[in-house]
Amino acid sequence: MLDRQHLAILREVDRLGSVTAAADRLNVTQSALSHTIRKFEDRHGIKVWQKEGRGLRLTQAGQYLLALAQRVLPQIDHAERVLADFAKGQRGALRVGMECHPCQQWLMRVVAPFLADWPDVDLDICTAFRFGGIGALLGHEIDMLITPDPLTLPGIHYTRVLDYELVLAVPEAHPIRDVASPRELAAETVITYPVAPERLDIFTRFLVPGNSLPKAHRTVETTGMMLQLVAAGRGVSSVPDWILREEGAGLPIRAVRLGGGLNKGLHVGVRADDKAIDYVAGFLRLAQNKGRQPAA
Repeated sequence: MLDRQHLAILREVDRLGSVTAAADRLNVTQSALSHTIRKFEDRHGIKVWQKEGRGLRLTQAGQYLLALAQRVLPQIDHAERVLADFAKGQRGALRVGMECHPCQQWLMRVVAPFLADWPDVDLDICTAFRFGGIGALLGHEIDMLITPDPLTLPGIHYTRVLDYELVLAVPEAHPIRDVASPRELAAETVITYPVAPERLDIFTRFLVPGNSLPKAHRTVETTGMMLQLVAAGRGVSSVPDWILREEGAGLPIRAVRLGGGLNKGLHVGVRADDKAIDYVAGFLRLAQNKGRQPAA
């Protein structure tokens, strides 16, 4: 019989790299853990791993079971948390993941009214899935994904909550005036969030189609630092127009249009089966209303 214990052992051995560390995490002895796996292997006539030097190498059967564990265990863990919430009188939990750096700034518009409207729902913000959130949503590791680049898949429902334009932030006295061409950026340092160029619209939708690349590409973690660098003349940056209006107020910087305009949208994705849950639907309503308003 396959049960949760076997899957948990495989997951922890994979995460921690050793049977000893996995046994410590699961609060069992190493011999008990090994005995459990040997009984499982004998029952099914398979091997889940083999020794390779000082480490372990999963067999084909072990790799299959590990993939199963990574899909199933997060769902079981989440179900247990939800049941615990129900037992405590709470309605449930909502875990929100983000796939872009400005997503968190936008999300703050919705958090306060949501917490006020749904005091019996626990809200958790997950930043670990910034650039791979669809797998976390499908795997039930998160319940909601905020993304500017929705991937259409069966079972996923998206709500468009914000329309915006990507613009080029430049110093006030910069020679590029109202509209920038790809070639004009060939002499510039482009400052972006720490994302691979193949996932940045300024590269994929503007520079590369225009057969041009910047003189240099620099990355920074925060919007505030990015705009400060632009104001100091250290480079230019492609940001959502609403970010520039809200975060760039008071700085000697301005917006320049990128070619004919790079229009984007922010979307909230949920599993289709969950969109009718009252607090999920409530979040989506707030996102469409409060989320379109400028930050206070």
